[in-house]
Amino acid sequence: MDLMHPNSSTTPAASTDDDYPTSTTTDFSLPSVTLQKLPHLSDYVPNLTALTNPIDRSSFHHPFPGFYLSPSDVILRHILFDLSSAAAIGGGSLLAYHRAGPRRTIHFDPAAVRVAIVTCGGLCPGLNTVIRELVVGLWDLYGVRQIFGVPSGYRGFYSMEPMKLDPKMVHNWHKRGGTALATSRGGFDLDKIVNAIEQRGFNQLYVIGGDGTMRGAVKIFREIQRRKLNISITGIPKTVDNDIGIIDRSFGFQTAVEMAQQAINAAHVEAESAVNGIGLVKLMGRSTGHIALHATLSSCDVDCCLIPENDFYLEGKGGLFEFLDQRLKQNRHAVIVVAEGAGQDIIPRTDKQKEEKDESGNPVFLDVGPWLKSELKKWWERDHPGELFTVKYIDPTYMIRAVPANATDNLYCTLLAHSAIHGVMAGYTGFVSGPINGNYGYIPIEEVAMARNVVDTKDHKWAWVRSVTNQPDFLKC
Repeated sequence: MDLMHPNSSTTPAASTDDDYPTSTTTDFSLPSVTLQKLPHLSDYVPNLTALTNPIDRSSFHHPFPGFYLSPSDVILRHILFDLSSAAAIGGGSLLAYHRAGPRRTIHFDPAAVRVAIVTCGGLCPGLNTVIRELVVGLWDLYGVRQIFGVPSGYRGFYSMEPMKLDPKMVHNWHKRGGTALATSRGGFDLDKIVNAIEQRGFNQLYVIGGDGTMRGAVKIFREIQRRKLNISITGIPKTVDNDIGIIDRSFGFQTAVEMAQQAINAAHVEAESAVNGIGLVKLMGRSTGHIALHATLSSCDVDCCLIPENDFYLEGKGGLFEFLDQRLKQNRHAVIVVAEGAGQDIIPRTDKQKEEKDESGNPVFLDVGPWLKSELKKWWERDHPGELFTVKYIDPTYMIRAVPANATDNLYCTLLAHSAIHGVMAGYTGFVSGPINGNYGYIPIEEVAMARNVVDTKDHKWAWVRSVTNQPDFLKC
């Protein structure tokens, strides 16, 4: 269909002075929909087995009309439009993804399935829940019995023996923080990994990790395609920073925001109990400030939120020091929340420090918390000599990521795991499961690996932060 336009036969609605339509009878047409192609084993594996979904024979499930999804069930990526402007909704088609869920036909014989589950990268609340639900879902829904956990991340494929998993073993894993399989960064050797997958007879791979892990999964997927192997791989996006794009959020994020409240509450108590007290809290967020932003909005006790997407400066008019000086005069205390990636451009560093990378290839960040604490003390001693002043610094980084998932994230992890299982059993490969505008879909893993979810400082959510904190915009005139 053509780009969204008012129906020419409809009388234009009367408008108020603010251009709000007073009638709701105007008709609009949508642009055409482009369905994003989802890789399938049939793309390169001939004579693929086709079987009836065993859920049909389950004594616990009684599929109702519409239970099984078809290729025509889709989710739109973008659902917000400005009906007053054709240019605002673009001139192309709407992008859509396949909905996640069970299919009537599957392409794996459950008796022949050998599953490998691996966790890579840093810790995140919910890792054990995802592992548990993958094991229980494969076992109970599809009758898969050969399920293995790969220890220690990607390197575990070629350097360690896999761990046999079953529902009894993983029964209480969702109540534990961390990952029962152990994890690590680095160790990615493509040939060794794919050779080990072939040698061990794995034909379903469930890779749980963040953006770096997803980029590794893309390479494995391409190599599997090149070798024309009947192996399906899916990624389950994990990052406590919530920086993976396209999907609504990553699992563990809401638990992290909830845990961050304890640190902010403690900082507020410390600051309020001192004369000219400042509570400084550093939260996770290397390249994005989602945890800091949501923790600030949730707390209502934060005076200033500093994130990587919004540069700030210390000295001069409109700077952080001027703002804190005014806030301390008004309230006698202040609370600052800073994301770990904020301020990296203004922290002095050597040439060697500029070149440093971690095992995952990420730049090594300098610690903004102690640096900012030191700068605050220097500022006060210079501008307010002899006056009382206290900075209490709290770093809950590992506390907020090492805890078990809360109820919301546990539910989310269950839905992610089951969505991934249904997609893999249906023969899809090279995809990620996740919610898009509240509904679960399948997204090509190559697309997810390239997408980033950063805080849009021109969006309403950042405007809400500034309205709650009344902090400066840090724009130099």
